[in-house]
Amino acid sequence: MNYAKTAFTDAIKQLQEKHGSRKSYERMERFRSEDGLSPREIPFIQERDSFYTASIGENEFPYIQHRGGPKGFLKVLDKKTLGFLDFSGNMQYITVGNVQQSDKVALIMVDYPNKARMKVYARAEIVELGQRPELEQQLKLEDYAYKAERIILYHIEAFDWNCPQHITPRFTVEEIQEAFADQTAYVKQLEEQVQALKKEMEVE
Repeated sequence: MNYAKTAFTDAIKQLQEKHGSRKSYERMERFRSEDGLSPREIPFIQERDSFYTASIGENEFPYIQHRGGPKGFLKVLDKKTLGFLDFSGNMQYITVGNVQQSDKVALIMVDYPNKARMKVYARAEIVELGQRPELEQQLKLEDYAYKAERIILYHIEAFDWNCPQHITPRFTVEEIQEAFADQTAYVKQLEEQVQALKKEMEVE
């Protein structure tokens, strides 16, 4: 699964040569990564609550879509396959329509707090609900209200990690609450002690 060999077309190689980066990237092309996702990528993907996917339409324009859900909605089915339940949305169906013309897609997943970014080349597969009940059950989400329209699978062709430069750390409300949990509990304890002291003073 050599991302560089897939990504670096002749036009890109010419630009690398022109700007002095070709030799280092040539070494990347000779390197073949482990066959499929490793223990580094799998937990990273499982922790994501969103990702971006790019597809190509009949008009030959790329289309980039943000997909989101509860943490872990994009599931690792095996070392070469990702899948998720496609929720009902604005009913434009641009990505789904594009994939019917060309199944080649690209994904970007970002961990903003840790400034980490993973990119994936994949082939998308649309599975209608009811076609594969066991897969539908495997992708089912607990404690989350949703209406699924279909299953989308990504068969990974190649992946790589991006440079963290210019990724601004961002945190969800849940992450902030978790980070300040101890301080919040301590403040609550102090407030309770203050209230107890006030009551003692009123009695006296």
